[in-house]
Amino acid sequence: MAYRAVLFDLFDTLVLFDRERLPLIEVSGKALRSTAGHVHAAVARHFPDVSLDAVYSGLAESWKEAERQRAIDHREVAAPARFAHFLQCLAIDPASCPTDFVRSLADTHRRELGKAAEFPAHHGVLLQKLAARYRLAVVSNFDYTPTALDILGGAGVVELFEAIVVSDAVGWRKPHARIFEATLARMGLTPDGALFVGDRLDIDVAGAQAVGMDTAWVNREGGTIPAATLAPTFEITDLGELGPILGV
Repeated sequence: MAYRAVLFDLFDTLVLFDRERLPLIEVSGKALRSTAGHVHAAVARHFPDVSLDAVYSGLAESWKEAERQRAIDHREVAAPARFAHFLQCLAIDPASCPTDFVRSLADTHRRELGKAAEFPAHHGVLLQKLAARYRLAVVSNFDYTPTALDILGGAGVVELFEAIVVSDAVGWRKPHARIFEATLARMGLTPDGALFVGDRLDIDVAGAQAVGMDTAWVNREGGTIPAATLAPTFEITDLGELGPILGV
């Protein structure tokens, strides 16, 4: 356990996502939580004939298509590509859009998503203690790095991390080895010098194990480990339990 660094997954590990914090909208007579209302306002400033229903459907369809592509080989579909597909769903010609229109839509979506992220106070306390002894990093599957930076910045912990590596910048998603290897290389670490902490057995734990890292599985829901799955080095139910394991 002579770790030099602790690497964390972001969503559902360091921060929790509360969908009830998303804005409430009404689509086809149904009340829904979505960023679509704010994205629709951004679209309607230039394309006033586009309806909220169309924007909601376009966001859903562009997400489904991105997920379909990601499932093929774990390549990331970054936010600009997803929102370019979103425009196709709305039958909007990119040539008719203002400069940086796609980025502005991604930023609107980012701001509202960030409001739904909850950073438990005791996570911050843990990170402060760990940072005094270990090098810290985040390795996240997400399509837009600014979202991760906003969330960690809002929590007041962004400066504790030596590296914040998001899949849109690397081009590959966990469990692919390249995102783990890119992080280790950036920090000048070998796999045996780092512990990876995440909430997904199939993505976080299996991916980190495949490149030779020890792992800590945050098992909040009390899930069981499938028989054919290599067990994590540590299993915890709350991130706070990591402190005693790592001696802080």
